[in-house]
Amino acid sequence: MNIHEYQAKEIFAKYGVPTPKGIMVESVEAAVEAAKELGGPVWVVKAQIHAGGRGLGGGVKLAKSIEEVRELADEILGMTLVTHQTDDAGKLVRKLYIEDGADIKDEFYLSVVLDRKLEMPLNYGFY
Repeated sequence: MNIHEYQAKEIFAKYGVPTPKGIMVESVEAAVEAAKELGGPVWVVKAQIHAGGRGLGGGVKLAKSIEEVRELADEILGMTLVTHQTDDAGKLVRKLYIEDGADIKDEFYLSVVLDRKLEMPLNYGFY
């Protein structure tokens, strides 16, 4: 199953997991409107493709003004993003996630490995 970051955050929020506010957009003007709606003063402009390493590939950038949101959205939308999880052809960026900036203290990554034969997640018993 492939879901984008914005979809995962919608699921987290539905179940009460604290997540920064964000809005998925598909155009530069929508990115600007999303930033205005979120209120700032800092936003993160994030490419939405099915691959990790988006930040290292240039697909996640910090904006400190509405004009910078516009510039970054224009730069990232339509680019072909090549990361360590894409092939050399990369993936075309058609969607962005405009998110409230945050002072990050810790980062957590979640992964679920599915056993297709058993039709259930594998349990590794982390302690």
